[in-house]
Amino acid sequence: MDALAIRTRLDALIAERGDDYASLSRLLGRNPTYVQQFLKKGVPRRLSEDDRRKLAKHYGISERLLGGPDDHIGRAVTSRPGAAMAGDYVLIPQLDIGASAGVGAEPGPESPLAILAFQSTWVRSVASGRPEALSVIQVEGDSMLPTLADGDNILVDTDDRERLRDGIYVLRTDDALLVKRLSVNPATRRLAIRSDNDA
Repeated sequence: MDALAIRTRLDALIAERGDDYASLSRLLGRNPTYVQQFLKKGVPRRLSEDDRRKLAKHYGISERLLGGPDDHIGRAVTSRPGAAMAGDYVLIPQLDIGASAGVGAEPGPESPLAILAFQSTWVRSVASGRPEALSVIQVEGDSMLPTLADGDNILVDTDDRERLRDGIYVLRTDDALLVKRLSVNPATRRLAIRSDNDA
């Protein structure tokens, strides 16, 4: 991912959250102008591993979106999906379907492209469902930028259907899959479906 795209994504996240450069710089343990210099002048040219990790945790995003490696996906292996592996890994299928961050992607056959190994502790921290109910699919389109980009892989928990809450969901409409942000009004319980990219 190029440096300009990383800076643009981080700047959009800062604006969306209502953060300011100085407080974010302090969060990183840096001088108050550090984040502003990175975003506006490209200095430093790339975020340090520690800064990237802290920012990804603060915004609840993958480090990969800020130029880091996608450290939770292991190499493809062959075994039964949902099975635990030696070293405390869970196997999750990567399906040959996409969810559109746009007008809608038609799902193809739900056959695995690969079986991916994820650390069990990480899976438990992000998903409430059984490992057998998890799958990885690819985002198509840019309507969920800066949160999700075209080509990003997302973990889908099909067990998590009981209680709706604010978050990102994969929705099936007729024959299309969409990835959108859902917001629940606590007073009226009305549901709003929107894209993160206002453009």
